[in-house]
Amino acid sequence: METNNYSTPSEITYTTIQTGIKKVGMKYSNQFILGILAGAFIAFAAEGSNMAAFNLFAKPETYGLGKALAGSIFGTGLMLVILAGGELFTGNTMILSGVLDGKIKLSAMLKNWFFVYGGNFVGSVFLAYMMVHSGLFNSGANVLGGMTIKIASYKVGLSFMSAFYLGIMCNMLVCLAVWMAYGAKDMVGKIFAIFFPIWLFITSGFEHSVANMYYIPAGILAKANPSWVAQSHVAPEVLAELNWGTFITNNLIPVTLGNIVGGSLFVAGVYWFVYIKNVSKKESASSNNQIRPSAAK
Repeated sequence: METNNYSTPSEITYTTIQTGIKKVGMKYSNQFILGILAGAFIAFAAEGSNMAAFNLFAKPETYGLGKALAGSIFGTGLMLVILAGGELFTGNTMILSGVLDGKIKLSAMLKNWFFVYGGNFVGSVFLAYMMVHSGLFNSGANVLGGMTIKIASYKVGLSFMSAFYLGIMCNMLVCLAVWMAYGAKDMVGKIFAIFFPIWLFITSGFEHSVANMYYIPAGILAKANPSWVAQSHVAPEVLAELNWGTFITNNLIPVTLGNIVGGSLFVAGVYWFVYIKNVSKKESASSNNQIRPSAAK
């Protein structure tokens, strides 16, 4: 009998719940350590995409092309999280489906978010620190360092609601990438499932809280170098607004809230309602009969 190498949306919904149960069941120390790894993986994706596209970012006529190039590289970060092993806060917002289904306690989900988010922060900032001290920001006659500062300044200059909406749209795509990866039954399928939504999110210019844990601290640390500041072409008064306080209040808080809404409500919540809550007993029995053990992370 022919078998598909992918799961249906209904099957993915059940897989997502079971995956959430496993995630909250891990030791807190392991959640934190895997969070550090995931933060580092996303930071690697962020610095690599910047390295590839910083010259294109510098010119208005090639800015969109630069975003597309950066997006083609950035998906590597989520591939490492899903395939190599890591715990990423934005993807873990989908644990809400297990809470809605009564399989996971709300407190367990919030504890997972706390430890994973903290780990993501540590891993991302550590990579930012190493990049600043590696000398790589001297690339392109210091233009990479300047572009790092410029990107960070832009992000802390967003209004609260702009950052919030950009966070919602970002994590809808990120969680759809994770969602489809759960549904793929081989590694190649998972890679393709991740690649295109992440490419779209970066090209679109949406805001990802964990990626910003690299982008903004890298810019804050980089502004201590006068050569990089000179190449940033950021006005002194704007540069003064780039600091740890504005990082948290102007970007991290609204983007994180938007990411939670985008992933937990608009992806996990909607699919839980459609495929579990709002189905007849006959449909539910049919779906349960089709579910097979998943190899998804």
